[in-house]
Amino acid sequence: MLRIHFTGRDVETLRIADRPDPLWEIVCSLCRLQDRWGRIAFEQWRRETVGRLLPGEAVWHAVRGLYDLVPGRSTYFPDFLTPPVVPGLNGLHAGIDRVLSTPRDRLHTEIGLLTTSTKTVPAAAGQLAGGDTAALKRLGDDLLTYHDTFVAPLWPRIETAVAMDVARRTRALVTGGTRGLLETFRPVITWRSPVLWADYPVDRDMYLEGRGLLLVPSYFCWRRPITVVDQDLQPVLVYPVDKLLVPAAGTGPAAPASGLAKLLGPTRAALLHETAARDCVSTSALAGLALVSLPSVSQQLAILRDAGLVASRRDGKYVRHSVTPLGRRLLGTDTETR
Repeated sequence: MLRIHFTGRDVETLRIADRPDPLWEIVCSLCRLQDRWGRIAFEQWRRETVGRLLPGEAVWHAVRGLYDLVPGRSTYFPDFLTPPVVPGLNGLHAGIDRVLSTPRDRLHTEIGLLTTSTKTVPAAAGQLAGGDTAALKRLGDDLLTYHDTFVAPLWPRIETAVAMDVARRTRALVTGGTRGLLETFRPVITWRSPVLWADYPVDRDMYLEGRGLLLVPSYFCWRRPITVVDQDLQPVLVYPVDKLLVPAAGTGPAAPASGLAKLLGPTRAALLHETAARDCVSTSALAGLALVSLPSVSQQLAILRDAGLVASRRDGKYVRHSVTPLGRRLLGTDTETR
């Protein structure tokens, strides 16, 4: 069990990251490759991943090298693989640069903790512990190769799942304040002021001491949240988002030409605009806004989902809909710089 101890200032400065973090997705996906959790959510991705691992090729070497640092048999992996999220610098390349600039003494300490946890010292890890320049370059190359091959194809789906999760949490914050927000994480995370209790593989206390807590939604995180080990680092809690928010099968939302052509009708265009204007809007609300019958709205939304432009989730007796990042780009409303 993880117990996160808040002060009054920590409650005031609680934050949620508004987009997925590439390095946390890399680390969590490496865990999912090895632990086999989430059969429905990840099995197709696992099969496709394993099918691309040809011995001797760059991708194969990348996965083997990263397995040494994120071993499935251990509950520990080095904190330097997931540097603190910096506003405006949370992209993949900026994150890898921060990984490679880790001070040598910290590399030595965290590789030592990994060695203690796994009882083994892989050669590459030993070289990293000494700050070897070539070993650091290989690590950077491995992270980039792995992400481009196995994470990037899922990125539209990851973005959509995270965007819908953040919209839901934000709505809870607006209507219920910090307590309302924290209540949305039950039963895996429970708020009993002033302590946040979370299901965790080891028994641990984390004291925020006025530094605040950053909640990071993750697609590849599964069942229970995770955090860094070093209590001197930025307090962060990575939590799993709903894997079933995005209906498209395969590695990303499909948007074939035939699917986009179906969007030329005025009803679907109106529904897409109304959904974009109202995060997590219900089917019945859309029917009223577009002046269309409920069965027709359901049918049109199914077409939008098939095109990868809308994602849906069940919320009690309602089904709520949000426009995906692809849908926002089509509408010209996604102006964020990436």
